[in-house]
Amino acid sequence: MQDLVITLIQSDLKWEDKRANLGKLSMFIKNIAGETDLIVLPEMFNTAFSMKPELFAEPLQGDTFEWMLEHSQYKKAAIAGSFMVKENGHFFNRFMVVFPDGSHQHYDKRHLFRMGNEQLHYQAGQNPLIFEIHGWKIKPQICYDLRFPVFAKNNYIGGKYDYDLLLYVANWPAVRNKVWQSLLLARALENQCFVAGVNRVGIDGNGLEHLGNSCLLNARGEELIAAQADTQFVQTTSLNYADLEDFRNKFTVGLDWDRFDIIS
Repeated sequence: MQDLVITLIQSDLKWEDKRANLGKLSMFIKNIAGETDLIVLPEMFNTAFSMKPELFAEPLQGDTFEWMLEHSQYKKAAIAGSFMVKENGHFFNRFMVVFPDGSHQHYDKRHLFRMGNEQLHYQAGQNPLIFEIHGWKIKPQICYDLRFPVFAKNNYIGGKYDYDLLLYVANWPAVRNKVWQSLLLARALENQCFVAGVNRVGIDGNGLEHLGNSCLLNARGEELIAAQADTQFVQTTSLNYADLEDFRNKFTVGLDWDRFDIIS
């Protein structure tokens, strides 16, 4: 299987200002050097973590979707991140991955951040997602989902793993930064997979500081993109499937994983 080239964008986000955020992210994307397969943006990358979906939510294929498609086609790469969506009278914090051919898949955040009253403004998602790029199986989750390891559980069935890359997009505040870094590491080790965490930096509209510390870890817990604090960055690296497969074959913990199902 060919390598997967992935780009993480850690950006400051201007509070509830779509034009400013999409403009800045456009610049970052257009300045990515070389080819990439997947570009990952933070949670609510167009507004920051706002509780005003009645003002900022869009239809499924609204302006932000069109922006993603335009940049996906420009870079010939998938683009992923979450933003507010209104569908069937409900609001969702929706992870969207958009491909250059116009196809797209989504996952709605399941674990809504109760301490920020997210559950009062958004509908919780029910269905997990695993999407594929070049044969790589990728499972996305959103911010607070990181605290729920059962929901991220990998499986090894019939000689195959459910996924190879676990992807988190977030607006995770600095006050809980140690938790962010610790749980990303734990998810990589316990699921024998690559883990990417893409967080924002800067101060949000509620006065909360965000340090970012976006990173990319391999199944051994080693950093392929080192966590960087309090700075905007764009970094690209290549994930080697043969290395992941070799590690899984040598350390066969998947054979001893417990099997269980999540009941909503």
